[in-house]
Amino acid sequence: MNRILPGLLCVLLSAMLHAEPAPLRVMLLSGAGNHNWRETTPELCKILQETGRFQVDVIEDVPSVSADSFANYDVILSNYNTFNDRKPADAVWKAEVRAAFLAHIRAGHGFVVVHAGSSVFYDWPEFQQLAATSWTLGKTSHGERHAALVTFGKADHAITRGLEPFWTFDEFWENAVVQPGAETLALVTPDPQFKGSGKAESIMFATHFGEGRGFTLLLGHNVTSMKNTAFRTLLQRGTEWAATGRVTLAPATPWPESKDAVMPAEAPATPRN
Repeated sequence: MNRILPGLLCVLLSAMLHAEPAPLRVMLLSGAGNHNWRETTPELCKILQETGRFQVDVIEDVPSVSADSFANYDVILSNYNTFNDRKPADAVWKAEVRAAFLAHIRAGHGFVVVHAGSSVFYDWPEFQQLAATSWTLGKTSHGERHAALVTFGKADHAITRGLEPFWTFDEFWENAVVQPGAETLALVTPDPQFKGSGKAESIMFATHFGEGRGFTLLLGHNVTSMKNTAFRTLLQRGTEWAATGRVTLAPATPWPESKDAVMPAEAPATPRN
């Protein structure tokens, strides 16, 4: 009997060491915005859950979130905005909810923004700092959706390490007002043929807030752009990094290495006049 117990302990220890980590819990904010969240929110869930690394809960009534709602989540992801009506922060989350959110992030958790998911809480400076950037009236703009090459501003960041430049068909923000301290991770040059700026624009960011982290990806205007395997990779790896500070997820394949690989069937052959 005494010889059997050490053997059992070894088996149990080996099983514990090789056990899959518990899924990271994601609170996905949705339910309102100036983009088609009814289509993009299910796609975001699919992108995260297909890795087996995440468990996603969708919140479509964002104002109903209470101060104790954040406790069970490793990361909060925003696919929500109030851009059309520019609600003050207090009309969405009261002061105690905002304070609980910031305390949760400061304690070592994560926050992720997809596309226009930071175009909310304009009068809440700490949120804007964490989100890195948001659509600024009279400043931020975009041309027509088209295919462009995305390059990485900091190749040795955990999110982008080992990744190659990629092509995507999307809507590219221009002249984004970037918060001090935000780190640009990716750049794109919108094509002037499609009313783009013709200069390098920052489209992906990392921020730090206390012990917590923020990841903002301005790509992902619609489901078509979210189907891009590089977008999926960046969202997966960026969400894991925001939640944990580490990245274990491998890139999705095939990698979109050419313009032809990302052109949707409905894309115009030439720019519109």
